[in-house]
Amino acid sequence: MPSLPHRKTEVDVDVSLRLRTAGGSAVPVPASLHYGADDPYAIHAVFHGGDADVEWVFARDLLREGLVRPSGAGDVQVQPCQDGLGGLPRVLLRLSSPDGNAELEADEADVRRFLRRADALVPPGSETRHLDLDELVSRLVS
Repeated sequence: MPSLPHRKTEVDVDVSLRLRTAGGSAVPVPASLHYGADDPYAIHAVFHGGDADVEWVFARDLLREGLVRPSGAGDVQVQPCQDGLGGLPRVLLRLSSPDGNAELEADEADVRRFLRRADALVPPGSETRHLDLDELVSRLVS
């Protein structure tokens, strides 16, 4: 009997971010965006470089809303912006932590491509069908 095809449950997309500096220049930051059906509300942004990778976790809806209007009021804020050079559409991520703040620009096309793939995996509004509530409760009480 033939085996069933493996159902993909994760999406990973490499993105090129630019860290805005106080002097107005932008420093490239290699990064990846990760989405998994096992954590259907969250996006994991992993910033590569330095001595260790840095990971931030925030809501998929926050990233989606940030494509069209400023979103977020906490340690992650997302909003549309334009590239100063050619007016290309960008997405601005503002990250705030006790260790400091960062403003990073991503190409809007990269973010939209990532969200299309994540939405194909878990359509918006269907997240609860992908949660293992027994496992979640087990983690919370242990």
